[in-house]
Amino acid sequence: MNTPIFPASLKKGDKIAVISPAGSVEESQLQNGLNLIRTRGYEPVLGKNLYTKFSKGYNYAGTEKERISDMNWALNDPEISAIWASRGGYGCQHLMGHLKLSDFRKNPKWYIGYSDNTVIQSYLLKNNFASIHAQTIKTSGFGVTPEGYDLTFDILKGKFPKYSIQSNSFNKSGTADGELVGGNLALIYALLGTKYSFDFKDKILFIEDIGEKFYALDRMIMSLELAGVFRKIKGLIVGGMTLMKDEKENMNYEESFDEFSYQLIAERISKYDFPVIFGFPNGHIYDNRPIIIGAEISMKVGEKVEVKF
Repeated sequence: MNTPIFPASLKKGDKIAVISPAGSVEESQLQNGLNLIRTRGYEPVLGKNLYTKFSKGYNYAGTEKERISDMNWALNDPEISAIWASRGGYGCQHLMGHLKLSDFRKNPKWYIGYSDNTVIQSYLLKNNFASIHAQTIKTSGFGVTPEGYDLTFDILKGKFPKYSIQSNSFNKSGTADGELVGGNLALIYALLGTKYSFDFKDKILFIEDIGEKFYALDRMIMSLELAGVFRKIKGLIVGGMTLMKDEKENMNYEESFDEFSYQLIAERISKYDFPVIFGFPNGHIYDNRPIIIGAEISMKVGEKVEVKF
């Protein structure tokens, strides 16, 4: 397996394409993020269908054809140096089988996003390109820490993160080195058995999710178990699990790291001896810090918990 390709660092004045590959957005939801790009010295270039709306059982940012067109423009236009998704939602799976990387291969660029964008990031890694699993231009209702964006811009400039995080009672001690794969659990699960699924062998897997019933979370973890994922990986990192079950029944509903979700995952993987980090600050949470899908990382889990890129 070839080492994933890391795109070149950005320079002041470089252009960042902003596109909506899945759900629709309002202009007002992106203004803060677009202004942030400008204040950092870059030029946001808006996809033709960034604010397009198309309703078909869900509010998409345009038809499949329109979203595919914007994605292929952003991937292959030589004037674009990075691509930042406006949001996730649902719809990135529609793009699979239609993406072109002919000019992207000559001029690789960072793709930034999370949630439904896990589909795009898995596709890019299948083609040997790393990407940034980080906050989209649109933030959730609870916002995001300034550090989340600061660290993302650091990666764009070629400075990679090193995290020391708080220990968690569900952690499993140990060390592991390997390539980081994963993202949103629902999309990792949705891609299982397809040619777009992550390769899990000897990898370190990251998972996070939002708004799932506990039985649905268990079903996804069981699917990973039955697919042999946990027999293949060298380590597991669990990020945000928030708005789980429902507000009336779950006392921890708005917590970033839902305790019952963590207990459920910990019990399902208890027979394995790979190291596990719970409470990693990435996901649909206020403290959403970037990680690099496809990067070689080192994880140490003990009294101190560290992840180095």
